[in-house]
Amino acid sequence: MPFREINSKMVEATVNPGQRMFSQRGAMIAYNGDVTFTPNITGGQGGVMSMIGRRVANEATPLMTVEVPLGPGGPGETPCGTVLFGHGGHHIQVINLSGDTLYVEADRLLAFDGTLEQGTMFMGSQGGVMGMVRGQVTGQGLFTTTLRGHGAVAVMAHGGVIELPITPGRPVHVDPQAYVAHHGDVRNKLSAALGWRDMVGRGSGEAFQLELSGSGAVYVQASEEKL
Repeated sequence: MPFREINSKMVEATVNPGQRMFSQRGAMIAYNGDVTFTPNITGGQGGVMSMIGRRVANEATPLMTVEVPLGPGGPGETPCGTVLFGHGGHHIQVINLSGDTLYVEADRLLAFDGTLEQGTMFMGSQGGVMGMVRGQVTGQGLFTTTLRGHGAVAVMAHGGVIELPITPGRPVHVDPQAYVAHHGDVRNKLSAALGWRDMVGRGSGEAFQLELSGSGAVYVQASEEKL
């Protein structure tokens, strides 16, 4: 389900009959067409186990199911709807997934395709103890939300977002406070900053840097502020 960027803080989604998407509650600004909005209680794609996992991980940001029901004439006779999304004046970045996994905090999710499978990941599974420290430093805690499959995701950030490519043999180092999300075949670890490097990031003397390597992309914001 494609998103059309209206400006840096608002996106428009086309909702086709018989398809669904999910959005953060309170993110709808305006809509037209026969669009319905219902509280999501089953965890979206992934069902009840996805919901349980998100709640245990404290990643259970309330979601709404957004859809256009099929009319009696079927898909060809039912017009699609459009919805404008935005939230709190935050900047919005649209990320398109092609079968890979997006790692992102639940409260940064503005809206996403209903075809994407939701889940949670224990931060210690990527880097052991340092992975857990990474979660604390970035503000994510011990778990993060995952979205897997083919589709589009709109995420929120402070101060604008930039996508940095990650290519084999050329790791990217990110200030943990500027990290927003990443996707692809990416390995990440927390490394201690050495010498003057612990003073150059936006974390005001942050003792760690986030190192991402492999193949994919990382999204960073121009602010230390969390949502």
